[in-house]
Amino acid sequence: MDETARTEPPLVGDERATLTGFLQWHRETFAWKCAGLTTEQLRERNVPPSKLSLLGLVRHMAEVERGWFRRVLRGEDIPFRWKRGPGDDSPFEADEADPGEAFAAWEEECALACEIVDATESLDTTAEFEGTVYSLRWILTHMIEEYARHNGHADLIRERIDGATGE
Repeated sequence: MDETARTEPPLVGDERATLTGFLQWHRETFAWKCAGLTTEQLRERNVPPSKLSLLGLVRHMAEVERGWFRRVLRGEDIPFRWKRGPGDDSPFEADEADPGEAFAAWEEECALACEIVDATESLDTTAEFEGTVYSLRWILTHMIEEYARHNGHADLIRERIDGATGE
């Protein structure tokens, strides 16, 4: 794994630059955790009884990006990319999933999210979704938390696959 491809967040910057910098760093960390693996390795569930696999996490994060930035912040009436099942964990179930499709979807949703954030005037901009109001500031903070949690999962899964570790 090549850690040098990640962009460090600014040590000194305004709130927007800091939040978007940390979110991008976490996205790049996530990509790093998944790099260089075979389809079988990406699909591998190796922390029983969890259904988690790296490929399942890629699909999940594509849905999370799509949900928070497009469905919530921009108010798009769009479906989920993958069929939802009982317990809402269907994207995690990636035993037959295509890595090319999953990574393309995740990269597309990340790029669209960046465009939406760049086009949103203020961190104080709000959107209502299912009766709850969210600010862009809250969404960015939540996304950092979401990636931080799943990067921890990805780190453990990757270590079980090939011993590779890193922050």
